[in-house]
Amino acid sequence: MDYDYKLLMEKAKKASKKSYSPFSKFAVGAAVLAKGGKIYTGCNVENSSFGMTICAERCAIFKAVSEGVREILAVAIFSPNEDDCYPCGACRQVMYEFQGEEEVVVITNHEDNLNIRKLSDFLPYGFKIQNS
Repeated sequence: MDYDYKLLMEKAKKASKKSYSPFSKFAVGAAVLAKGGKIYTGCNVENSSFGMTICAERCAIFKAVSEGVREILAVAIFSPNEDDCYPCGACRQVMYEFQGEEEVVVITNHEDNLNIRKLSDFLPYGFKIQNS
């Protein structure tokens, strides 16, 4: 199936403008394409108790999950601070948790060119309990 990855990246860029990052000054936006075609966005939200901070990718995925989504197809990640803003380990594992039969595609932005990769490039042995 073909997806409009450019549209997904545009949504991630727009979401990065809503970032609350007063400590790191490192804004990040994410857009998640759910099975069924709906897009969910999120941004990083920092907190003075740093452990309470949430990444943009998890913010977007948790929004999708809270709406009933259980399978994601792609995640676009954008930061105006850095080309190719890759997901952290926690976000990689969360992506893996909600990966369906089709492998999740991770999209980053490098000098206005999309870098499209599979989640297995970032997390080759993710942990997932199989429902029986």
